Parts: sequence; C-alpha cells; structure tokens
Amino acid sequence: MTKQTPTNPASPTATNPTHANPPEVSPTAASPTATSPTAANPTATTPTTASRTSSTQAVPSALAALPLTLAALLAIAAPESALGQAVDQAVEERVAERDYARAEQFLPWNAAKLVSGDQVVPEFFDGDRFWFRSRTPTGHEFVVVDPTASSRAPAFDHARLAAALSLAADTAYEGTTLPFDEFDFVDGDGAIRFHVADSVRWTCNVVDYACSGPDSVPQPSDAERPSPDGRWVAFVRDDNLWVRDANGEEVQLSRDGEANFGYGAVPEGCCQEITSRRQERERSPVLQWSPDSRRIATHRYDERDVERFHLLEAADGRPILHSWAYALPGDSVVPTSELWVFDVDNLTSARAQVEPQPGFFTRGDTSYVDVQWTADGRHVFYTHRSRDFKTYKLYKVDAATGDATQLLEETGPTYVELNQLTYSPPAWRVLGDGSEFLWWSERDGYGHLYLYDGDGTLKNRVTEGPWLVTELIAVDEESRTAYFTAAGREEGRHPYYTHLYSVGLDGSGERLLTPENAVHRIIASPSGRYFLDSYSNPDTPPVSVVRGQDGAVRLTVETGDISRLQEAGWVPPTPFQARGRDGTTPVYGLLWFPSHFDPTRSYPVVDYIYPGPQIGAVTRYDFSAAGRGNGRALAELGFVVFAVDAFGTPMRSKAFHDGYYGNMGDNGIPDHISALKELAGRHPQMDLSRVGIFGHSGGGFSSTDAILRYPDFFKVAVSGAGNHDNRGYHFPWGEKYQGLLKDNPDGTDNYDSQANQNLAAKLEGKLLLHYGTLDDNVHPNMTIRLVDELIKHNKDFDMFVLPNRNHGYANEPYVVRRTWDYFVEHLLGKSPPKEYEITGPGGA
Repeated sequence: MTKQTPTNPASPTATNPTHANPPEVSPTAASPTATSPTAANPTATTPTTASRTSSTQAVPSALAALPLTLAALLAIAAPESALGQAVDQAVEERVAERDYARAEQFLPWNAAKLVSGDQVVPEFFDGDRFWFRSRTPTGHEFVVVDPTASSRAPAFDHARLAAALSLAADTAYEGTTLPFDEFDFVDGDGAIRFHVADSVRWTCNVVDYACSGPDSVPQPSDAERPSPDGRWVAFVRDDNLWVRDANGEEVQLSRDGEANFGYGAVPEGCCQEITSRRQERERSPVLQWSPDSRRIATHRYDERDVERFHLLEAADGRPILHSWAYALPGDSVVPTSELWVFDVDNLTSARAQVEPQPGFFTRGDTSYVDVQWTADGRHVFYTHRSRDFKTYKLYKVDAATGDATQLLEETGPTYVELNQLTYSPPAWRVLGDGSEFLWWSERDGYGHLYLYDGDGTLKNRVTEGPWLVTELIAVDEESRTAYFTAAGREEGRHPYYTHLYSVGLDGSGERLLTPENAVHRIIASPSGRYFLDSYSNPDTPPVSVVRGQDGAVRLTVETGDISRLQEAGWVPPTPFQARGRDGTTPVYGLLWFPSHFDPTRSYPVVDYIYPGPQIGAVTRYDFSAAGRGNGRALAELGFVVFAVDAFGTPMRSKAFHDGYYGNMGDNGIPDHISALKELAGRHPQMDLSRVGIFGHSGGGFSSTDAILRYPDFFKVAVSGAGNHDNRGYHFPWGEKYQGLLKDNPDGTDNYDSQANQNLAAKLEGKLLLHYGTLDDNVHPNMTIRLVDELIKHNKDFDMFVLPNRNHGYANEPYVVRRTWDYFVEHLLGKSPPKEYEITGPGGA
C-alpha cells in the first residue's frame, strides 16, 4: 500500500498558534479546580468556529476525492451551502492514510530509528571493563569503556573491520551496519571473534585488520551454563544433569531423572512460548554454580501427576497437538521443586532436607533465584514459600550433606514477597561465608533492608521510612556498605523515580548518590566499585554515566539524542497526579495529547490499562519514545491517551500494593475513573462521553472487565489474550493475588467475583476480543468461555484470532492496526483507511 508522507504540524516550523501542547502537570499539582471557562462542560462536542472553518477550507480536496458521479450529483442538486455541509460531513467521517502514517512513525520500531545514544547494555570483560553496542544516527558502533581509566573509545576501527570482513567473506559490509550484535575479545585485545550466523564464526585481527574463517563452530547454546572459571559447561540431557569440560569430555552427574521429574528442568507451567515443533526454544537449565566452580545448586522439578493443557497448531492436513503440565488454582496436585546440590569434582550429590515447595513463575533467564551461595561454596541459602504465598522461610543448607537449618520465617495476612517487582531479583543477600545476611521485608508497611546474623538473629534495621527499597545492587563487605535503589525517598520528587543510595550495614550514613531528578537504572560492575547509571524521565532521553562508590561521575558513556524524533513531530507525555477512589490517596500516570492538539476541540479518551499486580501501566517513568501502550502513536489519530498506576500496582506501600487482594475483578478500575474525572476538569478537551480502554494479557482481562462492570463510563474496549477468569490461569498467579480457591455455602466460590463471563449480560458498548491459538501462558479457553456467555446473552461483539501465535503478539502490525481502526470507528465516529498496512519491525 502506498503511504503518504505524514504532515507535521507539531514540528519546530509549525506556526499555527492554536496547536499548542497542554501544560505539563506537576506531580504535586493535584488540585481538581478547573481553570478553563469551559470546564463546566468538559464533554461538549459542538464544532467550534475554527473547526468548521478548517473543514470548509478542505472542500476542494474532499470533493476531488469523491466519485465523479457523486460529485456531479452534489454540484447539480444541492445549493452551495448544502454542498459545503455534505462535503464537510464526508471529511469529518474519514481518517486519511496520512494520519495513520503520522501515527505509524511513532510505533516502537520506527521511533527507535529516530533516537540515538539511548542504549547502553554492558558486556563486562577483563574485570570492570565493558563494551556495548551504541545506537548512532546511521547504525551502530561498538564502544569499550574502562571505568578505572575513565576512558571511552571505539572497540575497533569499524570501517577497516568492515573492509577486511568484506574481502574475506566476499560480501559487502558497512562499518555502521556490521553483521553481528556481539563479540568476544581474543588474544588479549588484539582480535575479536563473532558469529554472522548460528554456525558461521569469524576471527578478525584488530591490529592489522585481517579476518580468518569462517569456522563451522556453532554459537554457544542458551541451553548451557558455563562455570565461573570457564572449566565446565552444565546442561541437561534426558532429564539428567551433565557437565562438559573444555576438551569436550562429558560427565553425567545425575542418573535417576525422568520425564516430568527432571533435574534443572524449566517448568512447563507458564511462558514456554510454544511456536511450533519446528521452532523449539533453547532454555537454560535452572541452576546456580558455586563461586569456586566446584558445585551446582539446581532443582528437581516434579510435574508427573499435574494435569495437562492442550493447544492445536494449525498445519496443512492434520493440526499438531501440543500438551504440557499446567496446574490451576484449587488443583490437588501442583508441580513441586526440590533443591539438589551436585559436586562436580567428587561426583556426589545431596538433596536438601527441606520439603518440596510449590512451583513458581518461570523467569526469562531461568536463573535459580531461590538460592544464593556462600563465598566459600560450602553452604546454600535457600528461600522456601507456602502455596498461598503468605509464608517465606530462609534455610541454610550444607552443600555436602543437604542438612538444612531454618534461619527465619516471614508471614503476612496477604502475600509475602522478596521484592515488589517480579522482574527484579529478590532483594536479599548472603554476606561472606554466611556469617550474616541482608533480608528485604515489608513488615512495617514498606519494603526495607534488615541485617541478620548467620544464625537468623536480627542485628539491626538498615533502612527505614515511608519509601520503598526497589533493588539491592551491591554490598561492599570490607567497608560494610550496601548500595541499593529506592523510590519515594526524596521529598518534592516524583515518588516513582528511583535513585541509587549507599548506607552502612549498621543503618548509618544513608546517602543519595544520584542527585539528578530522574529515574536511574543502575548496573554494578563485577567488583562493585563502579556503577553504570542510565537516567532519564518521560521528556528527557537517557544520559549514561559511570559513577564511583561515592556517587561521583567518572565519565559520561552516552547521551541520548532525540532531535530527529522531535523533528518528526514527537511531543512527550504529560505526567499527572490525581486522586484515587478514596478521594485522598494520590495516583500517578501519563497523558499523551496529539502533537496537533487544538485546545478549542474535544477529544475522545483511550485508557491503556495493565492492572498489575506485578507491574503497572507505567511504573517506570523513564524515557520511552513510543510510550506505554504505544501511547504516542495512538494519540496522533485524535485521541487523548491515558495510563495510570492504580491501587494494586507496585512501587508504593504494602497497603497500596494490596489494593485489591482477594478481589481481582477490581483491577484498579475505580481509580481510573476517579483520575479521569479529575483530569477532565483540568483539561476540558477530554470528552468523557467517549472513553475507550484497551490492554493485553492482564490488560485484556481488565479492559473487558471495565466495559462490563462500568458500561456507563467505558464505551469501547479492545482486549487481547485476557486471563478473563483466573481459575483458568497458572495456579501461582491466582492463588497469590486472589487466594486459595474456596467454595462458598451458596455453591459459588471466591473466584466467581473476578470472572468476566459472569458479567457478560452487562455488555452495552463495543467490544473487540482477540487471542493467539498457541498461547500457553494465557490459554484461549478463557476467551472462548467469555464468548460462549456473550452468545448466550445475545450480545453483539467482535473478535479475531491469530493462528499459531503465542502470548507476545500485542505489537504485531495487524493487531495494532485493528486496534486503531476500532477506536477510530467507534470513538471518533469516522471511517479508518481501508486495510491500511503497517510495516513491521522487519521492514515487511
């Protein structure tokens, strides 16, 4: 499809004085008092003189776009005023391709091309030195940073390497678009080795620039875990644990592993990302090497009697059946995990003398986060939780014998956690040979650090106050200093901004190390002497620096450049603070206004929802060119896009996070409504008679819930891959946040209140559902059950299905376009361009 070049009314050359952006709302400016003279009627939709004039001026081009016979008929049969009205109506009912093209340029894969200097993902080598792949205006370059020397330099001469590789491979390469994303230094720093395909490896000297190869050596497998000293690689074969040395000699460590009861097994219960039998993902075994590379801590995962789920892969002829273990809330049998320790040198093993614990959510890196080794490799500290998440215990396990000593027990009336953010590692740490440990707890209502003796005796608090420790970054045991990030500690700053701090293990000398008023993302160097700090906020691109332990900046590594993005018409979102459902507790979020915003017009509102509880719709208020839910692109079509971190989301107090424990059907939606009503008082252009809502996964569940539970407020919903009834979702999720499944005396159970199909009769607005047929995370069965009830109640709704897609399809171009079309048609009341084709990240 031919795409028109988007106009750019928000560029620096635009002169229309009415296309002003709304003022940013300070995080502390929560006053509901409207200052606009039209605030009393924020939903007024009567066209203004300015908008009518604009439409009239568009008559000639609109008339030219009409079919010839229709244009002639209008010209002959209608007076001039009627002709203008008819053409004006035709313009108002149509959204042009150029509007979609303007929106498309702000989708993530396109917006990223207009930003440079914003990515620093360090690959450490040779101690604290690291390299990273820098995004430049013309491509990428590899940069080496030496924190000790405070130096930053290109890793090699990119042009000379491209020329050498082009000559050796008989293929033309450019220095800014080299055919690899990562490499290893070999021969000191004199050469690099990299793969241009899975089994095509090259070695290039970066002194005289000569390349040798290709070698038919496959890339290191994601299914293998190297030991710290590089002597061994651990892997799983036939459900048993093996190691292989540098000479290729293999040693089998376990011999009794079996199907569905294997060592190091990646749990099947969630997020395996089934694609097809021809595209199996390699996954690292679940294990942790001891620091001395002598032992391996792993688990034996028991899924033998867990009931199965099934999916059908569409194929020519017969479809292909996929089945896997997947326990549900209330199941009598759930997967369990046992801790085992293997001695690679002595070929011995020991099972920890702790009862098996219920299975868990799989993590993308499959790191065994339940365990931490002591520095001497003699003991493993092991966290063990109850099925309902209301109890956590910490054990000290003898690596040689498996003998276990309970050190502490943490309990709570709802769920106990070891970090509010599930994508961050648990915020506890073993110190030295296990004589002490730091423990993270919300026992006083906020997540803080506590210091214990190695026998489990509390020594002292380390941090305290009405704020949240978000991550334990490093511990310098020699100086007895802990380094951590926290949110909400700095008065007058956004409570979701995270900063780096240091504090003595005795709780003294707490100090802010990152003074910039921004979100700080911190990565410690291997020695813990340096910190890579990338900081930004919603309207400012990241600056990446290396800091010392005192917080002083040693060097600037990278500075983000968004000038090309701004030239394309990008404007940042507007942060806001409003009041939650109780009229007192503040909630925070972002608004995206169209770049061509006209304060004399009214705009429908689209609510992007992700209800948590493990993350919110925004959560991290750092820079994002596309915006959460692709808010920047959607706003370009003529919407005000809204996202809020409502009750039940993390990064605040324990009470705030518990906002709808046991009542997942709440989904924080009352806070969405209260915040939107307050914001419409400040921004009367927001038309609350036209509110839509959309989301994926938990957002699919909650957006459907919103339109069914609050039909007078939400008029349109687009819901993807929703866990519409958590009785049909992975058991730890519902049992953690809704509670263990229990029957009520009236024949219902405590999950009935959150099931969307039980609300199907309430549908009044427009609902678009979609799901992927190979979704092994949120099974399609939940959407189908909802559809069945909608049909039973004779409700109109829309739906499309994506064959052979797993859970992560939300940003597929077709899905994005259909979402845009649905809101354009049912909120704007206009016709979208027919079958507009969005170009995906691959360029096709």
